Amino acid sequence: MEQVLHSVPLGIALGLFAGKQLGIFGFCWLVIKLKVTRLPSGMSWSSLYGTAALCGIGFTMSLFIGSLTFEETGTNLMFDERLGIILGSFASGIFGYMLLRASLGSNNHINSD
Repeated sequence: MEQVLHSVPLGIALGLFAGKQLGIFGFCWLVIKLKVTRLPSGMSWSSLYGTAALCGIGFTMSLFIGSLTFEETGTNLMFDERLGIILGSFASGIFGYMLLRASLGSNNHINSD
């Protein structure tokens, strides 16, 4: 538990979980309110927020940025970096799924036919 609460994994996890969804949703909200674009038909604000929450799932760029960032420090923070990425991505995936499931309802299924 001590490693999870260390500043590196905690910061990365919070950045992926809170930072991504708030930044993406906030920017979308702003451009919609400024009438630069509009909310797509059939999409609600809650489904847009659920989609923004899913954007916190980000392994590739997070691993790339983390490796560049901590490469020059001389300390091995690879475990801390990857722990934060896994926790933030997992929390974003679960939270986004729950939001979308609630906003779209369980009766809305995409037909694969």
